Amino acid sequence: MSLPTLLTQHIVRRPQRIALLQHIAEQGSITRAAKSAGLSYKAAWDAIDELNNLAERPLVERSVGGKGGGGARLSEEGQRVLRLYQRLQTLQAQLLEASEDAADLGLLSRLMLRTSARNQLHGKVVGIEAQGHNDRVRLELARGLVIEAQITHDSTLRLELDTGTEVVALIKAGWLQLYAIEQPVLSDTNVLRGVIEEVAAAEGGPSEVRIGLPNGQTLCALADPLQLRERALETGSAVQVAFSPTNVLLGTPL
Repeated sequence: MSLPTLLTQHIVRRPQRIALLQHIAEQGSITRAAKSAGLSYKAAWDAIDELNNLAERPLVERSVGGKGGGGARLSEEGQRVLRLYQRLQTLQAQLLEASEDAADLGLLSRLMLRTSARNQLHGKVVGIEAQGHNDRVRLELARGLVIEAQITHDSTLRLELDTGTEVVALIKAGWLQLYAIEQPVLSDTNVLRGVIEEVAAAEGGPSEVRIGLPNGQTLCALADPLQLRERALETGSAVQVAFSPTNVLLGTPL
């Protein structure tokens, strides 16, 4: 099975994050792999979440409380991506040797997109419904999870969206609302169920909540600590993650 186009482009644009896979394979520990890669522990987990979200299947399998601050190993898919990265390193070296103008490489780099959105989920378009000047775009994520995005019809045309188009759904952490499983959620809202994997408190601000979805992808939400306590949401809790289709931004490969 070929890699998703968006993951392949990520390998080219963000090689430092793919290189983390090599360190995980060698170290078997997130803490040690992060140190070897020159990343903080949190940055390493963020990178792993992003890679797993862009892949059709998780690249890194984790275990809580393993030796050295949390064990981790590459899945079969992760090993395959690592082999691809190593081949690309060889090709990159050959390209740099053959390049006549380094400015050409700088131009390509400037054309690539980075985003501040914490949540970047790989998916594909499975339906588009016209709603006046807007379109309701139905997306299938890994392992059959489905969400919807509402964008303008002009955006649909500009992005050249059609059934089967690969996209990245971008959702800011502050746009996610967390509810206990038994709580009602507004209709016409995306709702994904998952389990809270970690709650990182911040002094005088919202807590950062990492939620594992059943398809292996991960969401990061910002939540008021008082609200979390009122809803009895903590590490290990089942949770509903709700967000409006208007808060789902879509991106496609250049």
